[in-house]
Amino acid sequence: MRFDVVTLFPELFGPFLESGVTRRAYESRQVDVRLWNPRDYAEGNYRRVDDRPFGGGPGMVMMAQPLARCVQAVRADRADAAPVVLFTPTGRRIDHALVAAEAAGQGAVLLCGRYEGIDQRFIDTFVDVQLSLGDFVLSGGELAAMALLDAVARLQPGVLNDAGSHQEDSFNPVLDGLLDCPHYTRPEEWAGHKVPEALMSGHHVQIDRWRRERRLEATARLRPELIESARAAGRLTSLDEAFLARL
Repeated sequence: MRFDVVTLFPELFGPFLESGVTRRAYESRQVDVRLWNPRDYAEGNYRRVDDRPFGGGPGMVMMAQPLARCVQAVRADRADAAPVVLFTPTGRRIDHALVAAEAAGQGAVLLCGRYEGIDQRFIDTFVDVQLSLGDFVLSGGELAAMALLDAVARLQPGVLNDAGSHQEDSFNPVLDGLLDCPHYTRPEEWAGHKVPEALMSGHHVQIDRWRRERRLEATARLRPELIESARAAGRLTSLDEAFLARL
């Protein structure tokens, strides 16, 4: 799959693409990331890409024409109909289902906005999907683009050391959409705290039940709406319901 990132700051992506376990996906081109700077498609000596907003107000607005030329160049290079994704606080919140769909797709053109925003005429003409990391505002879309790329890359075959690692992630349908459980490693006792006995028992059924209950407990406490979703989908067993009742 291929992701073309349109950004005024392509240098931000260098360390990201070369670090951590997900770099395998980028190096192998399982996730082929290409960077495009709209300033290269602007006119004049200063390669201007922004201007004051009509109607007044603070900040600057990214101009439609340089972005349009840039996206048209990307589309010509890709020679496909990949969607143009804009990262914006008004977009759909990124979740596991969306990431899983992207991980199985052809990729996309990721547009990283800056300044006060982007000329709405460009959005109306070129943007297919608007996405958000959450209910807060960033200085630009680059961090959101990196978050999506990282989430997609780790789902690719062979990227993680253990092929089953991502199946135990929070929100994964394999875990019925629940949050993940706590994890422990050596030493067995640290700062007066011991590893839970169930994990030291060697009894796999007991270990699996302990982990399931910790997932239920964390989800009920932190994201109760996920419990309701799992219940509505028929994903909770009678043992699960009994444990939740005891909570």
